[in-house]
Amino acid sequence: MDVAGKKTNKLKPNRQIIRRTLFLMIVCGILSFVVLLFQLYKIQILEHSKWESEAIEQQVRETVINASRGTIYDTNMKILAMSATVDTVFISPIEMLKYEEDPSLIASGLSEILGVSYESIMEKWEDTKSWYKTVAVKIEQEVSDKVREFKNEHKLKSVHIVEDTKRYYPYSSLASQVIGFVGIDNKGLEGVEAVYEKYLRGLNGRIVRATSSEGTDMLFNKYEDYFDAVEGNALVLTLDTTIQYYLEKHIEQAINDYMVQNGAVGIVMDVNTGAVLAMCTLPDYDLNNYLELNDAAKVELEEQGLEGDAYNAALTEALQNQWRNRSISDTYEPGSTFKIITLASCLEEGVVNPDTDFYCKGSIDVKGRKGPLHCWRHAGHGSQNLVSATQHSCNVAFTTMGLMLGADKFYEYVRSFGFMDSTGIDLNGEGKSIWWPDSQFKNPDNLSSLAVASFGQTFNITPLQLISAVSAVANGGYLMEPYVVKQIVSPEGEILLSREPRVIRQVISEETSARVCEILESVVGSKEGTGKNAYVEGYRIAGKTGTSEDVGQMTDEYIVSFVGFAPADDPKIAVLVLLDNPSPDSGIPISGGFMAAPVVGNIFSDVLPYMGVEPVYSEDNSKKADITLPGVKNMSVEEAKEKLKALGFKVQIEGGGDTVIDQIPIANVNVAAGSTIILYTETGRPTNLVTVPDLFDMSYSKARETLEQAGLYIRSSGVIPSGSNTIVVARQSIEKGNEVSIGSVIEVTLIDRDQSIIETA
Repeated sequence: MDVAGKKTNKLKPNRQIIRRTLFLMIVCGILSFVVLLFQLYKIQILEHSKWESEAIEQQVRETVINASRGTIYDTNMKILAMSATVDTVFISPIEMLKYEEDPSLIASGLSEILGVSYESIMEKWEDTKSWYKTVAVKIEQEVSDKVREFKNEHKLKSVHIVEDTKRYYPYSSLASQVIGFVGIDNKGLEGVEAVYEKYLRGLNGRIVRATSSEGTDMLFNKYEDYFDAVEGNALVLTLDTTIQYYLEKHIEQAINDYMVQNGAVGIVMDVNTGAVLAMCTLPDYDLNNYLELNDAAKVELEEQGLEGDAYNAALTEALQNQWRNRSISDTYEPGSTFKIITLASCLEEGVVNPDTDFYCKGSIDVKGRKGPLHCWRHAGHGSQNLVSATQHSCNVAFTTMGLMLGADKFYEYVRSFGFMDSTGIDLNGEGKSIWWPDSQFKNPDNLSSLAVASFGQTFNITPLQLISAVSAVANGGYLMEPYVVKQIVSPEGEILLSREPRVIRQVISEETSARVCEILESVVGSKEGTGKNAYVEGYRIAGKTGTSEDVGQMTDEYIVSFVGFAPADDPKIAVLVLLDNPSPDSGIPISGGFMAAPVVGNIFSDVLPYMGVEPVYSEDNSKKADITLPGVKNMSVEEAKEKLKALGFKVQIEGGGDTVIDQIPIANVNVAAGSTIILYTETGRPTNLVTVPDLFDMSYSKARETLEQAGLYIRSSGVIPSGSNTIVVARQSIEKGNEVSIGSVIEVTLIDRDQSIIETA
């Protein structure tokens, strides 16, 4: 029994152990399964995206196909910006090791072809876990072909060439601050390139290939998927390249003629729609080389003599300055150009009319101001009505008008004309105007701020705000929202967006608008008008001069300006030109009337005929106007003489032949009426060069005589030539000392230098 009992006792624990073991196995199994299940859940559910992306990265290779950026056109569909195919070269350190290729050989060859330093390429090889190291981007076809030759010659597998796109700007610097540019990644950084990035950029395509675990293409698996790139949409701007060219051409010459030290700004606007036809800030820059300073900025930077970080900081600032569109970003004190707004506001409110009388003794006392407020003409203008006061740009008269209008109404019109808001133009970087606080401006015990604001001082606005407001004065009183993009067009030619002119509000009545237009026309067309140097024979120009201190400077620097519109009886375009800090050493008095007005006049003389606006001459002035010279080659001498004399030309015959075989000047150039035309009947006209004389400050008759003696011809713009000794040459199209072909036509700008009439600084 004992033995049996002992055996029984020994078996019981074994069963218990078995049960426990089974229990533990089950529990451990369940726990293990739970852990495994959790891990599977974590890997397959929670971290699915992570492991999927890593698997895809290991098993496939993608090649990006860069989308072609949308083309930018001017209003006449001339290309301003376009994309073209180029190549990017990259190397693969992993493949270099795998295929045991010589890194030094590759670095040396690519360095020579691409102009990249040998050392920089050798540094890229050091990242031996990388599949992709860029060596050169956006290289031209000719260069990439040389890389291909080098690659094929040495059977290199670690050197790759992929297709890319590059932005080209056919007109180089034309309208550079408006168009803007793209960075190395084809993303818009400035101008409309940046503002309309989402429309222009397109959608990149890609090629997806299956690869081995080592990252190389699989031998038997030919899997490849191709996703086409989608070209970006095109932009059609309101800019007209021809008008833009004329604007930049005349402002650039003004910068040279008047030794303008801080650059210049110009805008041409369609007064009836708000469309910007041209806009420039000079000096500008080459859009194809946007990281290179313009010549003026280079000189200024070099003169600072900086090095290291200081040089780099100055370079960055200089680049940002030349990219800045000052037409919309910078504010300035408008000076007398703002008198247009005061005039329109007062006429609209009925506080003045064309017959309202003013008396200017040279100064006026203003409540709250210490000492009198002076007119620019310290001797005074005497008795004058509203029209003559505007022609004279009389500060005393406009101060009186502002006080009659009152501070509340004055600020009401300032707001209504849009001077306290952004214009809403579709460009980045629009600046904000600077005004007196209402409480200070409307202080009844101190009217000084109101007084000086009435003739455009002590506040700052942007050039775009001014020309938008003046356009409202010209077009019947409607303030329009300015814009530079009129259409967005898909690659298939579908118009996705078409901009319609937007009226913000009507500020003045059409009757007031017509009255102001008539008065401002007299500012240019009258002999007493301060804007007479903007006169263009045959066209009705209206406008106003401005001369103001650059309040942002510590020295005596001035901004001279002129804003005008034409034709005055049916306004189509407005033009604003600002010259920032012209030099007194130019020989021309610092004044909007002497400097900016002729520039605007020259712009009108080119732009209005281009727009199809025909000149209308009075019978007297038609005899003084320049005439387009017809071609008379192959005509008989008698027939040619008869045709030329009928147009008022004199004729000189060279040779004894009966038929004209050549002429000086050549056909289709404009020359002064009464010029002597030389006809050649035996030999062709001479081809020798002559030196252009200095015509500055000469009377018209003297300049014409001087040119004729040199075998050259004259064409004039500006005020009408007369016997007055104050009417002189201010600019000539070809600088003195240059050599030109005999018979060339030299264009001169005439101004009236009567300083008793035209306001000066």
